[in-house]
Order: sequence, then C-alpha cells, then structure tokens
Amino acid sequence: MDQPEALRSGTEARAAKARDLLQAALEDLSQEQLKRFRHKLRDAALDGRSIPWGRLERADAVDLAEQMIQFYGPEPALDVARKTLKRADVRDVAARLKEQGLQWFSPGSSALLSVSEYKKKYREHVLQQHAKVKERNARSVKINKRFTKLLIARESAALVDEAPGLAEEPEPERARRSDTHTFNRLFGRDEEGQRPLTVVLQGPAGIGKTMAAKKILYDWAVGKLYHDQVDFAFFLPCRELLERPGPCSLARLVLDQCPHRSAPVRQMLARSERLLFILDGADELPPGPADAAPCTDPFEEADGARVLDGLMSKTLLPGARLLVTARATAPGRLQGRLCSPQCAEVRGFSDKDKKKYFHKFFRDERMAERAYRFVKENETLFALCFVPFVCWIVCTVLRQQLQLHQDLSRTSKTTTSVYLLFITSVLSSAPATDGPQMQEELRKLGRLAREGTLRHRAQFPEKDLERLELRGSKVQTLFLSKKELPGVLETEVTYQFMDQSFQEFFAALSYLLEQEKALEAPADSVGALLQGGTELRGHLTLTTRFLFGLLNGERLRDIERHFGCGGVVSKRVKQDVLRWVQEQGQGHPRAAPEGTEETEAPEGSQEPEEEEEGELSYPLELLYCLYETQESTFVHQALRGWPELLLERVHFSRLDLLVLSYCVRSCPAGQALRLVSCVLVPPQEKKKKSLIKRLHGSLSGSSSQATARKSQASPLRTLFEAMTDQHCGLHSLTSGQFAQWAIAKQPRGLKPDLRASCPQAVPLQTAGLHLPRPLRGSEGGPRPEGARPPPQPAQRGRPAGAE
Repeated sequence: MDQPEALRSGTEARAAKARDLLQAALEDLSQEQLKRFRHKLRDAALDGRSIPWGRLERADAVDLAEQMIQFYGPEPALDVARKTLKRADVRDVAARLKEQGLQWFSPGSSALLSVSEYKKKYREHVLQQHAKVKERNARSVKINKRFTKLLIARESAALVDEAPGLAEEPEPERARRSDTHTFNRLFGRDEEGQRPLTVVLQGPAGIGKTMAAKKILYDWAVGKLYHDQVDFAFFLPCRELLERPGPCSLARLVLDQCPHRSAPVRQMLARSERLLFILDGADELPPGPADAAPCTDPFEEADGARVLDGLMSKTLLPGARLLVTARATAPGRLQGRLCSPQCAEVRGFSDKDKKKYFHKFFRDERMAERAYRFVKENETLFALCFVPFVCWIVCTVLRQQLQLHQDLSRTSKTTTSVYLLFITSVLSSAPATDGPQMQEELRKLGRLAREGTLRHRAQFPEKDLERLELRGSKVQTLFLSKKELPGVLETEVTYQFMDQSFQEFFAALSYLLEQEKALEAPADSVGALLQGGTELRGHLTLTTRFLFGLLNGERLRDIERHFGCGGVVSKRVKQDVLRWVQEQGQGHPRAAPEGTEETEAPEGSQEPEEEEEGELSYPLELLYCLYETQESTFVHQALRGWPELLLERVHFSRLDLLVLSYCVRSCPAGQALRLVSCVLVPPQEKKKKSLIKRLHGSLSGSSSQATARKSQASPLRTLFEAMTDQHCGLHSLTSGQFAQWAIAKQPRGLKPDLRASCPQAVPLQTAGLHLPRPLRGSEGGPRPEGARPPPQPAQRGRPAGAE
C-alpha cells in the first residue's frame, strides 16, 4: 500500500467502510441465498438505473460489494442492499446491516470511530469474553478463581563450554511465581538494555502455557499489564487458524476478535508498536516451502500458516509485540522463524502452589486436605503434579474415589497410568451392558486420534465422525467437544478432543486396541509413529511416551479388562518398540576409550547446528519413555543398544533425576553415562549448582547431623542409590567440563568417606569420582584395601528373569 488508511480522505474512508460492511453481510449468505440476492438486485433500480446483469451473473460477495459501491455510492449501496436482502427473504442479515449502517453513517456519527474511543469498548469486550475459562469437563469457571500461579523463568544466555577446570556454568535466572510483576518483566529490558518484541513461553504439554497466556490477556484488559504500552491485544490459537478453511488476512483475524464489524481495523494496524499478538501453540506450524514469499501486507488474503509466519518473522507488522506459546520441543523448529526472541520457561506448580490448587479444586477443606496428604506421601505422583493438567486429572480421579469411598492407592505414579485411570474412571459411568459396543467405539475413537496425530490435525469435521460411525456415540459425548468455525459460506461444525494430550493418549492406545491385520499397512504400523518421532522433541513426543507406558504388564492387563484388546497385538507392539530403542543407540556416540582425554574443539569453531538443536536431550526423552514402562527387565534389554548415554546441557529437575535414577538402576553391565554441561535446577532453589558439585556434596559424608539430613534430602541421593544398587551395571560416569576440577579438589576426602558409608565397595573411578559398587553375589567381608575391581564388569549378574 502506498500510504496508510488513516491518511485517506473522508470520502474514501466512508467507501471503504461501506464496502467492508457489504462484503461481510454477503459472505454470511449461503450459495442459494446469494443467488437469490443477485436476481433481486438486477431489478433494484435507483434513479431509474440498475447494475447490468452481465456484471452480476457470476459475481461473488467481494465483486458484488465492489460493484454496488461504484454504482450507487457508499450510503445508497447499503440502503439498496438492505432492501434487496429483505426481498430475498434474508431478513436477519438485512436487520444487522441496517443497525451497522446507522451506527456508522447516521447524521451524528463520524466516518470512522477513533482508536482512542474504541480502546475502551474493546477492553470491555475482552473482559467479557475471557473472564471465564472452560475446564476439560466443559464446566466454566472464573479465571481469577481457577488460575494458580506458575513458576516462570526467563532463560539466560546459552551455556558455553569452557576449558575443563575451575570454570562454572553461568547462573540461570531463578524461577519466579507468575504474578503481575513477573508477567510485566517478560517484555522487560535485557542486560544490554534492549526490550524484546518477541517472547516465547515454552514448556511441556499441560504445563499451563495457554492458561498463562489467557491470564496475561485478561490482566491487560483489567489494566494491570502493559498499560501505557499496548492499546490492543489479540489471542490467536494457531491450530485453529491452520485448520481454518480458505485464505484469510491478518486484518480479518483482528476483526473477528472485535465486538462488532465496525472496528477501525486499519487505524489499529497502522500503529503496530501499540499491538500485542498472543500466538498460542506456535509449535503446531508445519515447515513451509523454502521459496514461499513472506506475507508483508496485513490485508493480504493468505493461508493461516503464511500469516502466522509473517508475524513471527516480523515481515508483517514488525513493530508489534508477540507472545508465543510452544511446547518445549526442538527449539530450532521455531528459532528460524522468530526474530530475536526472548525465551521463558514455564515450570509448572511449586510445592506450595500444588496445595493451593488442590484447595481451589475441591473447595471442601477436609476432602482437599485428605487428597493432598495422600498425593504428598506418594513422592512420584507428587512430583508429576507440577504439571497443572496432570494435577487436574489426579484431583478429578481422587474426587471420584473419595465420593465412592474407594481405595486411593489405585492412583498410580506415571503420567500414562494417571491418564489410563482417568479414562477408565470416566467409562465406569457407562452401563455394563454397553461393554461390547463401547469397546468398538473406543477402537474407532483411537483410530480417529491416531490419524489426526500423525497428520498434525486436531479438528475433525462431521464427515470424519460419520465415516467411523462415531457421530452421536457415547464416546463422542465423553471425550470430544463440538466447535463451530467460521466457513467461507457458512459455519463449519468440527469436533476436537477435550484436550490435545487426550488425543495423543488415544492415538497411542489405538495401537493396542486395533486388530492385528489393521496394523499391517505401513501408514498404520507402530513404525509410522516411531520413525515419525525419531526426534522425540517433536509433536509426537507425548504420544510416544504414552505408547511406552501402555506396554507395562499391569497396564496391558487393565487395557484388556476395560477395552478388550488381544495379547497377540500387544506382544508384537512391545517387540517392535524394544527393537526400535535398541536401533536408536547405534547412531549415537560411544564413550572414549579408557585413559584417553576428550579433545577440545579448535578455538572459534562451532558445533553442528543440527546437533545443538535436535540432539541435546534426545537420550533424556528416551529415558522418560523407558521410565513410563516401569519394567526394569524391559529397560535393561532396551539399553543394551546404548553402550553410552550422553546427556548434554540438561537442566535437571527433580523429576528428571527420578527418571534417570530409575533407568540407571536397570542399566546393563558395561553401561557408560556421560554428563556434559549439566546443572541441577530444583524449581524452588534460589541458587543452582553444577551437577557434579551437587553429586560430590551428596556423596560426601559429614560428621554433623545437619549435613547428613541435607544429604538425605538431596534429589541426587536417589541417583546415588541407583548407581550403587546391586542390579546396576553402570561402568563409568564422566563429566568433561568438571573432570579436572573434580580430580584436583575432591579425591583425598572423598574416597575414605565413601568406603566408610559403604564398606563393601569397589571404587569406580570416573572423572575424579569414586562410586561405591556393592559386590554382587559376594558373601565375604569388604574387599581389602588396594584390591582392584573385577576386570570385566560386563560379567556381573542381572536380576532374576533378565536376559
């Protein structure tokens, strides 16, 4: 555009507004109604003149609006359109057009409502629209009553590898509770005094990113946030925009957010530096063609992906602020799209806020306290509740169990088992006579979820439900929610799962519910999921974790009892998954030969970008998958294909260490574990220490009772106990960055203390760290001082039943 709309003359502005009103009204008509309108318009004469039929016969809504404005003029065109709509028997659209015409073109109104006048109306509209949020069971609750503060930490600069020695990692910023001050700081100035225009809120599924984004929008409308910086804020759910039929401009998306079609959109967009766009779920964007031209005009009609790409790359409204939410998948997928983003990590609930959530959920103080006490005593389940959505599921299941006076111990300790327990609890309300029919419907529901997950779809049109005979079914009522999307000619009805993670759970479950023949096609096989999810940080991460969790023997028996699946399919799927994990280890680095040193990269050189973006926590994701199985034999067999587990730049949470410890306890003989630039980051710890320093502190003995109590409370104690377990086959633990520091500072005081704490020990020397190793099968006393460890640790025994 040559110049912004704000500079155009009053006549041109009136014509533009009348054209917008006409086009919007005509786009609301069905094809049959539009056909009648054209025929009636042919006879609509003004001053003895009417538009020639040749111009009307094939005209669509856009062409008709343009023809009428040029032929009749702005106000007369609206009057002709209103009368013609009444003659075409579309009276509701005619009445709406009359109301809008009076609002904008009555003698007392101005051609365009000013931005300053419209700001107040828009804020009131946002408050009305977002004062309540829907929970997964479709119940609406006030956002201020339901929202529980989350821990949010702005990321510091990326960790830089220093020469091994005394160097420490930079101190990452401490996580803060998500109050108004924390939200305001998201767009605060950095160390160099620069204020970011793009902020990314990232975290795993269900951690509360969307709820936090909606709370930010609500607090802005109240006047608590960005009061003197942002005039208009818009919430754009990316997945809905990507599945919206037909092309659409950013201006149309903004107009859809406004309370009426008369919003001064052009004036609003002209001051992009006063706008905030909240892009929810930006990780859903598929990779676009490399040669695709960026969207630069907010009034250009384009597909949803190009519009969102234009916003994120700053080719579209470069001065606007962006708040982007995304799952903590491979950062490279978004990094290339975003312009100088400031990242913040959503870390879920603190222990204090978990308790607050329980009391908000139950309302009954006694019931809330009983449920919270039960979860607090289950260490693993309590750790899982840092994820708000998991916390909601746990509370929902516990409430049902308390109301029915059931045993609370049924509540399990992995994400998969919690979801499965929730699904079975929901299904328990169905009559027993519906069993066979319900099982068939669940199989079809799983097929729908699997097709959508693999094809990156969350919205399902009615024809998909009809194809699978799910429309009007019991499972549709229980697990799907109806949604209406604006279509090209009429509203389109679609369905989606009550939460995206439920779709991913049912997608994983479908592999165990299908008949064996149904999984023979390559597109339907387990391999399609696993190969598609080779980078486990992608959109298939959670589905893959769920699949592993469902392979647990007890889970399989639950599935067979509730869903009627066969054992043949589950055994085949389990074998396929085990083989896949073992194959994944073949392409990853092995430990350096004993006695060799790691070579440093030449000064100024850079690591390959792909490795930095996609591979950094890949083994940790695999460990999470293995942890979900809760089968030590399966973990032991799976890790045989991984002689070395390499974890780089991991900020270990308490749950990360729990997962790592479980897998280390079951690792095969000869296993190596290498930690590079890793730190321990408890969510509520004010100062974060390097992992090796904390590990030394955890392993070192102390004469004082206070130090002993602190060591027992350390999250690293679990890892230490796992490494010294008689079933652990770990051969070496190394950490390149702190190796020389460990050797220089610790060996004298460390070895005697370890021997004192575990007299039946063999020193396992790695990176200056000597770990106690119980002698398996040894009936004698402690090994004499100076005795060498067995030369071949790979020959040590395994748990009963392990191969």
